[in-house]
Order: sequence, then structure tokens, then C-alpha cells
Amino acid sequence: MPSREGDLAQEQDQALEVPGQEQIGPELADIVSRLRRAIRRAARAADPALGLSVAQLELLSCMAENPGVRPSQLARMLRLAPSSVATLLSGLQSAGYVKRTPAGHGASDRRTVNLDLSDQGLAAVTRWHRVNEGIIASALAALPPRHQAALRDAAPALRDLTAAIDASADRSPDR
Repeated sequence: MPSREGDLAQEQDQALEVPGQEQIGPELADIVSRLRRAIRRAARAADPALGLSVAQLELLSCMAENPGVRPSQLARMLRLAPSSVATLLSGLQSAGYVKRTPAGHGASDRRTVNLDLSDQGLAAVTRWHRVNEGIIASALAALPPRHQAALRDAAPALRDLTAAIDASADRSPDR
């Protein structure tokens, strides 16, 4: 006798086979939100000693992807208020995760700085990424092979979806 869980999984599989955009959009948004929350919870449980907030780790990750970034560029990329970025950066610099170097050469450029990760900052980002990769690898291993294959096949589409969302955010007017 099939289980109700199996029936639900089959219904979900069928609903996703030929979805209309109006069907997949809300469901995908909910799944992504839940996935982010689940990964954050699992990462905190797996490595509580890291001691940085997700906001701090995301900021450090953005810096790792954009060496020498300026605070204003970081605020735009992360869609955060410049004051929020300044607060995060101040704490991260005090804790030794971030290095600021003067960007300008004239007296008028003294306040312009480039940001880079310190060795400690790079180690924190690397550790966070490894923890997340481990969490995902472990969760994937617990899934049936057909779901693993479906997620592997969906990876390029999810990458393209991420790029489209990033491009949309870049086209949106600044705050």
C-alpha cells in the first residue's frame, strides 16, 4: 500500500513536469527561501565556532569575489544601505577580517578606500563555503538517485535564473 508521503511526492513531481510560470514562480520562491533558511540553520549547528552572522559572511563572500571593491560598490552589489555596509565593515575590520587601503592619490581622495579580505577573512569565507558544501553534499546523499539527477540537471537552469535575478537587481533604481 503506497504511503501518503509517496503520493505527495508523486503529485509534486507531476506538478513540476509541465509547470506554467504562474505555478512554478511562487513555489520556487518558497523553496529557495526555505532552502536558504535550512542551510543557515544547519551551518550554525555544524560550525557554531565561526561566530559571524550570515550578513557578515555574505559581505565577506562578495568581497572575495570582488577584490579591491569600494564600500559604495559593495552596498550596491548587496543592495544594502551604505550605512549598513559601513557598520558591518567596521565590525569586520575591528575583528581582523577586512583590510582597507587608500584608493586615491590626492588630498581629495583620502576617504576613498579599497577593501580586501585579510587572511583571517579569506579563511572564514573558505570555511563557510566548505561547511555549506558539506551540508548540501550530505543532504544530496540522502536523496533518491532520481532526485539527485534532477537537481544535477537543474543546476544550469538555476545558475541562469540567478544571473537573471542579479541582472534585474542591477537594472533596478538605487534606493
